[in-house]
Amino acid sequence: MDDSDEPVSLTLGSTHVRAHTGDFTFTSKLIDGKVPDYERVVPRNGDKVLIAERAELRQVLSRTAILSNEKYRGVRLYLEENNLKVMANNREQEEAEENIAVEYSGSAMEVGFNVGYLVDVLSVLDEERVQITLADPNSIALLEEPGGGDALYVVMPMRL
Repeated sequence: MDDSDEPVSLTLGSTHVRAHTGDFTFTSKLIDGKVPDYERVVPRNGDKVLIAERAELRQVLSRTAILSNEKYRGVRLYLEENNLKVMANNREQEEAEENIAVEYSGSAMEVGFNVGYLVDVLSVLDEERVQITLADPNSIALLEEPGGGDALYVVMPMRL
């Protein structure tokens, strides 16, 4: 819709809605089905929380991704006190390793992810820092603004 003062005609049906103005007509159909309960996939039991500078972490992941396996795009994250080591390798035995300072004081842990999914989330966050909450290497990671925010992002781990 543009900023014109032209009136909009709305037509409501039992399964459709239609908006018409000038040369533009938009029709939408009601989907017959149930929307999944998205709350069920949001992890709530994570006790390992790290906070990192979003832009710096995104750059580290992007650089490391260059040497990840082209098919699976997997990276290993080694989490230890105040440090995150990001590693990737490929079939040609090339390897990348970078460290980034993070706020973390839990036990050491290793977890694998598709680097593309992590970079995608870090690209859309607006805040300068990101909080990543994990329970164990096999559970879903929750990414959000530190202290919570308007959006939650969940990323499934992968075995490497």
